[in-house]
Amino acid sequence: MVSWLLHAHLHLLGADILWREIIGNAFGLVSVLYAMRRHVGAWPIGMAGNVLLFTVFLGGAFHTPQDKDLYGQAGRQVMFFAAALYGWWRWRQHRRATGQPTAVTPHWASWRTRLGILAIAGVGVAILDPILAALGSFGPLADSWIFMGSLLATVSMARGYTDFWLLWIGVDAVGVPLLLRAGYYPSALLYMVYGAVCLWGFAVWWNAHRQAAVASSEEQLASVPAAVG
Repeated sequence: MVSWLLHAHLHLLGADILWREIIGNAFGLVSVLYAMRRHVGAWPIGMAGNVLLFTVFLGGAFHTPQDKDLYGQAGRQVMFFAAALYGWWRWRQHRRATGQPTAVTPHWASWRTRLGILAIAGVGVAILDPILAALGSFGPLADSWIFMGSLLATVSMARGYTDFWLLWIGVDAVGVPLLLRAGYYPSALLYMVYGAVCLWGFAVWWNAHRQAAVASSEEQLASVPAAVG
């Protein structure tokens, strides 16, 4: 089974495509769908995909058909795995504390937090770009943004910020052309699907946030007569 997973591939439209790239991205898509439902299972499912995709994006090291090393993309899988441990723990704690079936309550990040996210993204890209270029990464500037955007989106998702969907859309917008140029066609196709799912997820979380705000207002209004009495 392990040997098949490492070497099995499809020959499609003149290109060799690894099955582990397809399977790893499928895990990623399922993880996004679980995140949309605010289900804690989003984290372990995503981690399984991270392990597979780590080997895919080190194409030169693992002798994949693409034979290109995207160090930012590969490093992103390590970051995802570590951040997922934090997100998994945080969502489980929230669900236990609230007793609700959903693992997080969506809310907007403050403007101060948003400015901090932008500042961290800018500094991170500026630092990573020359490092990835020196390592020989394919498309280092785009790869740097994808890494930083993914890191910030994952942490924001763990903290329940509705804004994290917008960060993912920004990552997808850069990731699709990069992956197409590098020959990672299943990943590029899935990034397009991710973009559409992220728009849907953003609408779902925004609506959940509005419903929670309305419910909170109604509870406050209902408590006023009792307080006066």
